[in-house]
Amino acid sequence: MAAQKTILLVDDEKEIIDLLEIYLKNEGYLLLRAFDGEAALNILQKEEVDLIVLDIMMPRMDGIEACLKIREHKNMPIIMLSAKGQDMDKIMGLSSGADDYLAKPFNPLELIARIKSQLRRYTRLNITQASKEHEIEVDELLINTQTHEVKLDSRIIKLTPREFAILELLARHRGVVWSIEKIYETVWQEAYFDSNNTVMVHIRKIREKIEANPRKPKYIKTIWGVGYKVE
Repeated sequence: MAAQKTILLVDDEKEIIDLLEIYLKNEGYLLLRAFDGEAALNILQKEEVDLIVLDIMMPRMDGIEACLKIREHKNMPIIMLSAKGQDMDKIMGLSSGADDYLAKPFNPLELIARIKSQLRRYTRLNITQASKEHEIEVDELLINTQTHEVKLDSRIIKLTPREFAILELLARHRGVVWSIEKIYETVWQEAYFDSNNTVMVHIRKIREKIEANPRKPKYIKTIWGVGYKVE
C-alpha cells in the first residue's frame, strides 16, 4: 500500500481550509494547515510535505514571497490560489515557482483533480531522476552502475566485472587521463608492478566489445605515454 501523501494548505481564510480539509481527507490525504507564508515556512522546516496549496493574498508574507523562499530549498508541487482571476496574478504565481494556478472561487473537486495530477507528475519525475543517477551516458553507450549493465545502441554488451569496473571508472571521469598504474590500483585494489600488462589486456577486450573499429576507438582513447581516457 502506497504511503499517504501530506498536503500543506496555506490560506488566511479558515473557512476555505476547513472546506478543503473535508474533501482532501475523504481522498485519503494527510493535512497540515497554515494561515500565512511565514507559518508555512516554519512547518516545512519540521514536516515532510508532498504538495502545497498556497494562497497568494495573505498577511505577514504573501504567497508569491513564500513560494520564492520555498523554491530556494524545496522541490515539491505548489498550486497557487488567488481571489483575482487576472492573468498578471497567474503569471506572477507561475514565475515564482508554482506548478499550477487556480482562481477563486473554484470547485473543490477541480482542485482535487489538479492535486492528483501534480502528484503523479512529480512521482514519475522523481522515479526518472532516481534511475538516471545510476546511469552514465557516453554518446550511444549507456552504463548502468546499479544493474552493471552496458548497452550500445540499446544492444546489451556483456562485460566481465573487471571490464565493467574499468569502463565505469573512465566513463565516470570523462576527459580525465588515467595511467595504467592508477587504473590497476583503483580497480584491483592492490599495488601495481611495472611488468604487469593486465590493464592493457582488459582495455583491448573492452574495445573489442564496444568499438566498431577497435584499432580506431571512439570511446576509450589512448594517450601515448600517459594512459587512457573516455572523451
